[in-house]
Amino acid sequence: MTASSAPDSTRERIVGAAKTEFSRYGIAGARVDRIAREARTSKERVYAYFRSKQALYAFVAGRELAAVAEATRLDPADLPGYAGRLFDYFTAHPERFRLMGWGRLELAEMSLLDGDEATRGAVLSKVRQLREAQESGQLDPAWDPVDVLTLVDQIATAWLTRTDMAAVAAQLARDPGTAARRAAVVEGVRRLFPAAAGDGGPVAGTADGEVGRGGKVGRGGGVGRGGGG
Repeated sequence: MTASSAPDSTRERIVGAAKTEFSRYGIAGARVDRIAREARTSKERVYAYFRSKQALYAFVAGRELAAVAEATRLDPADLPGYAGRLFDYFTAHPERFRLMGWGRLELAEMSLLDGDEATRGAVLSKVRQLREAQESGQLDPAWDPVDVLTLVDQIATAWLTRTDMAAVAAQLARDPGTAARRAAVVEGVRRLFPAAAGDGGPVAGTADGEVGRGGKVGRGGGVGRGGGG
């Protein structure tokens, strides 16, 4: 290892150890001395890279948010597919979901827009993509993009937040398997925001036979949440 690469290596060890520590104990429960010990460095070196424990968490969480965005790829024309990818990602990596969850719990007064540049950029990019999809007719324009993003994320991660109901599903669901829970997530999002169809199909956000909130009619001609009468 060269002298020039050593600081970066130390920093990455700190970030890796912090990711594990925050996932297990949250922000308040995390100990910088444990992070330093796991990273084979000193507390002083940790604080040389990150001014506080909160700043270290913000960096780790921002990096994870970017990783989620890269792995799951928001597609406004196929929100059910996006929900399925979120489900898959966090089902495979529950410790990463816990990492993000601690921030929502302990930093509830903070907005994602208060985070670092990468975090703000990830959020703003998703909102912009959804708005552009509305402008191009791929998504019902009556939905606020922020509502769309929040609802899809909540549905996709519902089984991770409701571990009590996951135990109930394991005993009482007609199909207790993970695939069935994933199918329910995808179908729930599809009914709210169906994948965009070709010319003449319903706008995403309206089910077949429904009128969307923006007044566009699905294939069956029924009245949806935006219809009158």
